[in-house]
Amino acid sequence: MDSFFRSLLIFCFSITLTIAHAAQDSTLIYHELDKAMDNQAYYVQKRQDALSRLKQEAKQLQYDHRAYFDKNYQIFENYKKFQSDSAISYLNICQKLSANMHDSLTVKVKLDLAWLYSTVGRYIEAQNILNTLHANSVGPALKYKYYETYSSFYSHYGQSNNITVYYQKSEIYRDSLLMSIPQQSDLYKLTYATKVLFKGDREQAKTLFLPLLARFENNLEKHALVAYFLGIIYKQEKDVARQQYYYSVSAYADVISANKDNASLQELALTYYEAGNFDKAFLFIEKAIDDAMYCNVRYRVIEGTSFYPIINAAYQQKINDQNRKLSINLILISILSIVLIAGIIVIYRQMKYLNKIQQELSLTNGRLQTLNEDLSLVNNRLSESNHIKEEYIAQFFDMCSSYIDKMESLRKVLLKQATNNQIKPLIEYLKSTKMVEAEVQELYNNFDSIFLNLYPTFVHDFNHLLQDQEHILPKKGELLNTELRIFALIRLGITDSVKIASFLRYSLRTVYNYRTKVRNKAAVSRSDFEDLVRHIGVMDR
Repeated sequence: MDSFFRSLLIFCFSITLTIAHAAQDSTLIYHELDKAMDNQAYYVQKRQDALSRLKQEAKQLQYDHRAYFDKNYQIFENYKKFQSDSAISYLNICQKLSANMHDSLTVKVKLDLAWLYSTVGRYIEAQNILNTLHANSVGPALKYKYYETYSSFYSHYGQSNNITVYYQKSEIYRDSLLMSIPQQSDLYKLTYATKVLFKGDREQAKTLFLPLLARFENNLEKHALVAYFLGIIYKQEKDVARQQYYYSVSAYADVISANKDNASLQELALTYYEAGNFDKAFLFIEKAIDDAMYCNVRYRVIEGTSFYPIINAAYQQKINDQNRKLSINLILISILSIVLIAGIIVIYRQMKYLNKIQQELSLTNGRLQTLNEDLSLVNNRLSESNHIKEEYIAQFFDMCSSYIDKMESLRKVLLKQATNNQIKPLIEYLKSTKMVEAEVQELYNNFDSIFLNLYPTFVHDFNHLLQDQEHILPKKGELLNTELRIFALIRLGITDSVKIASFLRYSLRTVYNYRTKVRNKAAVSRSDFEDLVRHIGVMDR
């Protein structure tokens, strides 16, 4: 009795550790799943390469019928969860080869073919094959496969028409399957756990599935299946966090194994849809439907396409809302741009008026001054004109930066209010920083354009101060890059790294490191470098 309680305590402790570990690693599995989704073409190609090798090996075995049969059957097994039509083709080859072999091979191929036909929706063909077989005529070694195929057939048929009686027949054959296999086998444990789940005993199902999840860690197909069943359990318990975690574990195993006959991606899409994350929901439902179509699994296609319009509508509504808000922001920016242009025009006219007065004064006093004094006066006037422009650009940049900060503050306030009211879709939108990032990028573009309009030779003159092999040039499509933008601000008289960091939304250390790094590349004295930068364009003007 002590041994029993000790074993029970160890088992409960292991389950607790498993759950804690799952919660701790939830962020990691989401990150890994995103990476796998980005690289799914690689995993598909890996599966196709393996199939190509098997096909090459099969060609070399055509004169050894049994070996040729085994190799083609191996190809079928690699295709059955990947591409059903190809799997059927290779099973047909196996069926022809088995005609002159042992009867058990013929029965085995027929059962596999019936299973495949039921997955692709060819139920009549599947039933016709099963009608040729009888439990009493199937050998003991294939008895389990007979019951398993019948159970799958009625399950697939029930999923296609949602008629309860077929699910009940599937359970009857599952019971027969359990009686035909050893209780110590993995198939028995997995089948029994599935039966317990569908009976509604979730707690017992969890105690059965959790050890199997660890046991099948190196078997991706079974690992994905067990994780999927755990996701179903937690979905029924309305535990969204664990539901999402286990569906993600299952989906990750399906993606990296290139398993196209999967259910976890669809369930994960529904989970994200119910949580209001329409971007993720749309991504996963598209992937689920693509996989089902690629593998030609009829009941999966029916399930996926039934949810796709709902998720797609929510996703499109979100896109439309974002576009509408973007349009409003563009209108506001356009208004600010018009105000800015009007201000520049006013300043320009004032500058012309001042220049006219200065020219008149210069003509009056010109007779008393030497040629060098005249030149100095002209340079002083141009310097003053440049100073006005530079000051205006700095003020404009400060205004835009403040506007972005206000938008960010507004976003935080709205997010707090929305959180208190539990408006989840609004929270998800307000958690995004894309709007601020877009405004910052627009600010940089405006600054670059205006600055280079005033100092068109700045990049060339700046690189002239650097060593030949250390020139800094913007990439294609850019006007200025980070280093050039920092020294453009220095050219405008903004030398304080704190202000530069604030304007460009970088850390103070980042700005300091950039300034130090560029000074080290100078072809002139490092101490004079920034002073020379501040005088770029003076002689041109």
